[in-house]
Amino acid sequence: MKELCLLLLPLLLLLLVTADEAWSSYPASGEVPPAEVREVYGNGRLFDITHRLKPDLPKFDSTGGIGQLYTLVQSIKNGSSYNEGEINRLLTHTGTHVDTPGHFYQKYFEAGYTIESLDLDVLNGPALLIDVPRDSNITAKVMESLQIPKGTRRVLFRTLNTDRRLMYQTNYDSSYVGFMTDGARWLVDNTDIKLVGVDYLSVAAFVDLVPTHLALLKNREIIIVEGMKLDNIEAGLYVVNCLPIRLVGADGGPTRCILVKN
Repeated sequence: MKELCLLLLPLLLLLLVTADEAWSSYPASGEVPPAEVREVYGNGRLFDITHRLKPDLPKFDSTGGIGQLYTLVQSIKNGSSYNEGEINRLLTHTGTHVDTPGHFYQKYFEAGYTIESLDLDVLNGPALLIDVPRDSNITAKVMESLQIPKGTRRVLFRTLNTDRRLMYQTNYDSSYVGFMTDGARWLVDNTDIKLVGVDYLSVAAFVDLVPTHLALLKNREIIIVEGMKLDNIEAGLYVVNCLPIRLVGADGGPTRCILVKN
């Protein structure tokens, strides 16, 4: 019996030390450990490519960021039984968001080609994350050089914008990389792409803003997703899932997007 006790003693000591460490790491009564906000889930398989809506997020053609969006109107700290907030001053083209045909075409806007009518089949499915040459806007020549395979329906274009971390800078930067009109027309005429994702607040280069949007949205077949967070993800094939807010009559709106490894 004595020999058995001697043999079990190291195991007992190990269990006591482990229990002590576990107890010491447990928060004191009433304390709650801070929540962890992650960008990658599922052991590196699922990526959140949505920018967080926070005051210093850049706002199109503006300085100072988007400002305070969320305000508590009921607060437990102030005596309420619950917390409840309101969202204010949220422009439809804020952060990671979608453009609809009604964004640049009045006739489509009036006909209801707004955010609630977007095709979820286009917004969800296999997608190619591709790196664009860093020395120019996306022209017809650049599009041709990318050699995107026929049949590819969803493409996320990662550009110099990601390298420069423009979506992390409060002030809007009009020197961002975007599509030129000839690049947009080449995409429409020569590819099967129906979802175009980009890494700044506009798909179109600032110097070619309106004509590029008109070219992409003219046939009401292409959905544009702007302001995607594409840093620290390898280029390649994924499944993209984007679910825009279902705000009736809106010309665009915020969307939550994720990438899932095949």
